[in-house]
Amino acid sequence: MSIDSWDDLRIALAVARTGTVSAAAETLGVHHATVIRRIDGLEQQLGVRLFQRHPRGYALTEAGQAMLKVAGDADERFAQLAAQIAGGGDRIEGELVVTSLPELADVVMPRLIRLMRQHPGLRLNYVTDARLFRLDAGEAHVAIRAGSQPTEPDYVVRPMGTVRHAVYASPGYVAAHGALADLDGHPLALPGPQARNAPLMRWLQGRVDRAQIVLTANDDAAREAAIRAGLAIGPLSPSRAEGLVEVMALPEWESRLWLVTHVDLNRTPKVQAAVAALRAE
Repeated sequence: MSIDSWDDLRIALAVARTGTVSAAAETLGVHHATVIRRIDGLEQQLGVRLFQRHPRGYALTEAGQAMLKVAGDADERFAQLAAQIAGGGDRIEGELVVTSLPELADVVMPRLIRLMRQHPGLRLNYVTDARLFRLDAGEAHVAIRAGSQPTEPDYVVRPMGTVRHAVYASPGYVAAHGALADLDGHPLALPGPQARNAPLMRWLQGRVDRAQIVLTANDDAAREAAIRAGLAIGPLSPSRAEGLVEVMALPEWESRLWLVTHVDLNRTPKVQAAVAALRAE
């Protein structure tokens, strides 16, 4: 008989210390379904019940009491060993893969630049794509996602804040058409299908005539060119809007941002440093 993963014991230890699945999940920063699945799997491996389930939480069995002592001692020794190996957590180096949406570079890169200045040994791989990268497959250390809170099991999710979206026009367009009260009748340059779930794009559905959309482009530079030429108005990132006029921005267009890491990598110094840097204002 063997235990496949120390993480299973660590999760069982958290449940033993907190008494409930929800409290253990909050402590570990994982989904409660992950805690239940890991506990069930550990008991199946050991062939014995570690916990008695009851409406108020999880109570240790006699076997669970033995597990608590052994796992608690091991956890303390692992913590001591980690501190020795990491030199107190000061050495943060090697490759760091961060995935994000293309339009978030204005928000993300200043924070990552500060992190790299603090830790010259880091080699950043910043990957932007509309698709969701799989952290469980090792595609990234940290993922930045927009929209509703991710709920995948084994993912640790933290709020990163919100990003504001606005519609811009050229000064010449504003001079010709005056202040905009709404978007009705105005030609639009919009992102492609990869942005269909963005709050602004969802808001536009049913509110504008498709004939108003004179340009659809995945390329930010293409939309910027059309807007600067006065052919259309549309959303842009602030770094591309210099010299343009913000004509409309609504609170419901804001996107919530989330930092996502995998439970197996979340506690490493490199990932912790990246998360702290990305959450900083």
